[in-house]
Amino acid sequence: MLRTGHKETESHDSNNQKVYPQPMDDSVNQNKKSMDALVSKIFNNISSLKAAYMQLQNAHTPYDPDKIQAADKLVIEELMKLSELKHSYRDKNPKLTSASPKDSSLLAEIQEQQNLLKTFEVMVKKFQSQIQTRDVEIVQLQQQIQESGQRKLKLEKKLKQRGLLSKEPEGFEEEHNFFSIELTPNLFSSAVETAYKSIHDFSKPLINMMKAAGWDLDAAANAVEHSVIYAKRAHKKYAFESHICQKMFSGFQEENFSMEPSELPISHEGFFRQFLAIRAMDPLDILSQNPDSVFGKFSRKKYLLVVHPKMEASFFDNLDQRNYVMSGGHPRTPFYQAFLKLAKSIWLLHRLANSFDPKVKVFQVSKGTEFSEVYMESVVKNIILAEGDSKPKVGLMVMPGFMIGGSVIQSQVYLSGVKCAE
Repeated sequence: MLRTGHKETESHDSNNQKVYPQPMDDSVNQNKKSMDALVSKIFNNISSLKAAYMQLQNAHTPYDPDKIQAADKLVIEELMKLSELKHSYRDKNPKLTSASPKDSSLLAEIQEQQNLLKTFEVMVKKFQSQIQTRDVEIVQLQQQIQESGQRKLKLEKKLKQRGLLSKEPEGFEEEHNFFSIELTPNLFSSAVETAYKSIHDFSKPLINMMKAAGWDLDAAANAVEHSVIYAKRAHKKYAFESHICQKMFSGFQEENFSMEPSELPISHEGFFRQFLAIRAMDPLDILSQNPDSVFGKFSRKKYLLVVHPKMEASFFDNLDQRNYVMSGGHPRTPFYQAFLKLAKSIWLLHRLANSFDPKVKVFQVSKGTEFSEVYMESVVKNIILAEGDSKPKVGLMVMPGFMIGGSVIQSQVYLSGVKCAE
């Protein structure tokens, strides 16, 4: 039956029931427009996400924390927009059925974009993890810089107290003073005093360990240098200081300090830079960074010279420490660390001696040499020289002397056969 004036037609099904067709054309057009708009938004967001991701990558080379945070924020914003589109689409289309090849193609395109979205989410999480790791590293480096600054200030204070830190003209920042130590005879004289003190300081644990091991100190002192007449028995400690000095200063006059010569000659400025580089460092820290450095090899060689195997065996009941040193190691034992302080002071003195032009000359005093007040100084200060007595003779050289320019830094000697006031 036809109803005039109406676009719709009425029909009957096989059961003679009326069926009223729906206006399919308008619904399909509306869905198509909505889907096209959704896909357009997805494409736009994907493009923006790609651009944000490229910006995030570029912010890592070179590494710029501010740019990384800005790019990371932009990536997250784009991901949130895509997530909102995905949820909106699922809410409106809980079960999408493919009614046509065109719909199937659209579904495939959406699935591809969703897979791409997941890939970007994984990559962004990876970059966020890297950013957090870098942030932790930055905080650690900032702490190290702060600690270094504190150590620098303490060192500057000590140097100022010793008069070794020069003053910069007005207008220079105080932090530059740390690097403004001048190469002067006073600086070298101070280094000589430090080296002599380090010999004295290392002799104390050495003698104490000899006592603990049951050594005959009188016989040991005579073995170092016989026929020395000591004013007091306690003065025999100078025999051990002399032994340490002779071993440590062996080869000092040579530029390479009896080590393997460098491939290229070192300039005076080069020696001074080496002095400046390690003067404030702990010797164990130096060797931790490079155990096979020239200083590391020097320390090993001198330790094996100063500490005899029999002496070490009696101290520790074994030669484990010696074998470890011989194999290239630097043990963290208190005894070896005490030796490293001595090694560093002698090494720095050698670097400094070769920094001058012309370089500082070292001279030694032999046993039996007549005492000279110009070139020698007695380690015992209260000696008594009676009138008419012949000039005293050197029994031990405890520290060599140095000639720097026209000046003389006296050698430290123990005089044999003299009396000293109580």
